[in-house]
Amino acid sequence: MLSVILLFSTAASYGQHTDKGLKDFYANYFPIGVAITPRHLQDSATSAFIVRHFNSLTAENVMKMEPIHPEENRYNWGGADAIVQFATENGLKVRGHTLCWHNQAPKWMFYDANGKLVSKDVLLDRLRKHIYDVVGRYKGKIYAWDVVNEAISDQPGEFLRNSLWYQICGEDFIAAAFRYAHEADPDAVLFYNDYGTEFPGKRDKVYRLLKTLLDANVPVHAVGLQGHWSINDPTKELLVAAIEKYASLGIKMQVTELDVSVYTNNNMPEQRSFTAEQDQLQQQQYAMLFETFRKYRDKITGITFWNVSDRFSWLDNFPVRGRKNYPLLFDANLQPKKSFWKVIDF
Repeated sequence: MLSVILLFSTAASYGQHTDKGLKDFYANYFPIGVAITPRHLQDSATSAFIVRHFNSLTAENVMKMEPIHPEENRYNWGGADAIVQFATENGLKVRGHTLCWHNQAPKWMFYDANGKLVSKDVLLDRLRKHIYDVVGRYKGKIYAWDVVNEAISDQPGEFLRNSLWYQICGEDFIAAAFRYAHEADPDAVLFYNDYGTEFPGKRDKVYRLLKTLLDANVPVHAVGLQGHWSINDPTKELLVAAIEKYASLGIKMQVTELDVSVYTNNNMPEQRSFTAEQDQLQQQQYAMLFETFRKYRDKITGITFWNVSDRFSWLDNFPVRGRKNYPLLFDANLQPKKSFWKVIDF
């Protein structure tokens, strides 16, 4: 009930009225998702708000390798189970995030008892077991997985990130991860997920990786454009070019981690508040993004926001530690911002 009251009161202040949630406006387009933590589910107002506005969930952290599998012979299922159970009880879809990533990967995965790097065969066997166990536990409950996350290098002239995965296995760990996931759940939609996918240097490397995998009959079904964007990036031209380039491979895509930072570079100092100029630019950017998403509804199969509201965003601590950001459609009180009305104005 609280979310309904908030939506009506804010709508009235803008001369608009709606009793529908965000997901309802896009019911004929694609699911609208959100990244959450188990703590969100412990607050009745927040959990009701989530059900009202979203119909897909992603675990922000608790399904990543280190949190869910901190020791070789121990899993920590509690948080992931809670999110999947909540989704099941409320008729929400679940995206799994993420099975193989250079970050938040436990040290034991790469080292033996003597502290030396393991062999390629050992590492791939550990990866296989991890994927079989995690994907197998949620088979039929999680419809899509970010299988490999951020394997592309940001360095000019370097194709794959020089992670421990790459140092030990070369590029073979990527195809292996997708094959293991497909074996564990043949019905799951399998994604390669990365950021910066709209900018030509990164875009062309992601395209090259996807084409190589597809040509080798690796079961990669879709690409995740993370969508950690800002009030001035990407431009419509860059976004459209990226969508069309990936679509040319015959695969689908989702925007998997959407937010629109109000800061235009990594060195900007914190503003004392969400300024009128930032608000206006954010409205324009969100309007452009969703206009483009709707245009490519035959290629885009889901949009997921990274965090629920401006009450908390991972951007509050990244890349400038402690700097408050305002990147989402709902403010710290779960009230719709002006950008919300731009997104549903079609």
